[in-house]
Amino acid sequence: MENAVERNVTKGRGAPTNAVPTRFNLNSRVADGDWLDAREALDGGKPPLKTTVTEEFAKSILSFNNSPDVPFDRSVNAYRGCEHGCVYCFARPTHAYHDLSPGLDFESRLFAKPNAADILRKTIAKPGYRPATIAIGTNTDPYQPIERTYRITRSILALMVETSHPIVVTTKSARVVDDIDLLSQLASKQLTGVAISVTSLDAKLARTLEPRASSPMTRLAAVRKLSDAGIYVHVNIAPIIPAVTDHEIEAIAAAAAEHGATSISSIPIRLPHEVAPLFRDWLDAHFPDRAAKVMNIIRDMRGGKDNDAEFISRMKGHGPWAELIRTRMQIARKKHGLDGSKWNVRTDLFVPPNMNGQLSLF
Repeated sequence: MENAVERNVTKGRGAPTNAVPTRFNLNSRVADGDWLDAREALDGGKPPLKTTVTEEFAKSILSFNNSPDVPFDRSVNAYRGCEHGCVYCFARPTHAYHDLSPGLDFESRLFAKPNAADILRKTIAKPGYRPATIAIGTNTDPYQPIERTYRITRSILALMVETSHPIVVTTKSARVVDDIDLLSQLASKQLTGVAISVTSLDAKLARTLEPRASSPMTRLAAVRKLSDAGIYVHVNIAPIIPAVTDHEIEAIAAAAAEHGATSISSIPIRLPHEVAPLFRDWLDAHFPDRAAKVMNIIRDMRGGKDNDAEFISRMKGHGPWAELIRTRMQIARKKHGLDGSKWNVRTDLFVPPNMNGQLSLF
């Protein structure tokens, strides 16, 4: 029998719900009942959910961290929210800071930072600036669909080429090949690498997990194009979802090697804050036969909780299930020669930018 969550799934979107977050004592939204009645009479149901973009002119763009379990200390996020709609995205709770839902709002009410490259130029031009690898795409995807219009990521890469500054890119979009010209220039100086996330090879499953991201085979084709262009490519199986995608570890590793990747890694699923109830609703809608099993395994890996926020363990998990995943990854990595040195980029070629110059993007 169709359940309530399944009936409310929005076609083409990842989150089954759009609940207002309660962590910041926000008021719940109440839809106008008369308007809803009129809409039902006019069109027989809810209209398609459209994506909106708000331009946000940032005053700062570099975010710094001292996390011991990530290989970079600074990052740039060109966008807030992500239209890919990955139900498991650990960045969803950040939308709560804007009085927006980490559910459907996160993937349909987006923010773009058109001045990102200009602010970054001013930042790295300061006399005291010391170059280190900038990570882009660690929070929301720099190549989500609106990048085609805004080209913010491209403008940042152009600045990196101009200044010989190291940058690494994480994405699950084949749109990254649109910038293969700039990435190739950076790669020729050992200044970049690209990580492409491949969660599943099953196109149907990927569409429910990541409804507006590139298909698995399109991502692998991007791996091949980048590799053939001399760009270091890393494949990340992130996240691994027990009893849903974990059976694909070996197949993804084989496909990554076949398409020219140099290295591979994985991260067990993380469910911080509002992501946990969203994911449970997603399981109820798409995998009701195993929803309880999946959550039980996740809690087993997370110390009896839905999520473990502790450094190091949040990336690896605990217990026999986590150990089994690590062992399988080690075997697959060795078998397919995917044990390259990740992000082996140079930091000694940096030249401060010309503050009077203009970026040449195209």
